[in-house]
Amino acid sequence: MEPSWLRYDDPGVAVEKILSAAEKAYVEVGVSKAGMATIAEFAGCSRGTLYRYFKTRHELHIAYINRVALEIQERIQAAVKGLNEPRERLVETILCAVREVRQRPGAVAWFEPGISGATARMSRSSEVIGAMSASFVGDLPNSLQRSSESRFRARWVLRVILSLLSNPAESEAEERIIVERFAAPGLLSDDG
Repeated sequence: MEPSWLRYDDPGVAVEKILSAAEKAYVEVGVSKAGMATIAEFAGCSRGTLYRYFKTRHELHIAYINRVALEIQERIQAAVKGLNEPRERLVETILCAVREVRQRPGAVAWFEPGISGATARMSRSSEVIGAMSASFVGDLPNSLQRSSESRFRARWVLRVILSLLSNPAESEAEERIIVERFAAPGLLSDDG
């Protein structure tokens, strides 16, 4: 089991292997049951090796969430490229984020019943998710970007996305209506 790990001179390769194993564990046994021993088993390494790369389970969770968030952010940017109208861009950004998470079984595992509170706490711990939410607000008109409320707008965008993932509507069409009629107007309002 362990000798194959000795060939990883580049720590980045080992980290990617562990994060991929963590994703598989999250899908197969669930996020709450995928402890460090389970993830080490999925990765084919000892717990000691796993702890060399991630000192705590929380650290591993954040690394996984950050990796997924970066992948999703790239996909969102590509999907909304060319959309210049702020409302349309915001609506599509939110809906695209929800779609992208749902297309990743390892990410969807974070929204299983009973762990959404932990997922929300993880999202607040992730600098990548914070920056991604702030970039969504950066797409708003200049007056709203510079507003003292912009950090709250970024947090609100994240809450809308987490809410749709934790408590999905009956259909994508219904989610679009919710975002278009209720979330976007509040986020685009000068009153915040």
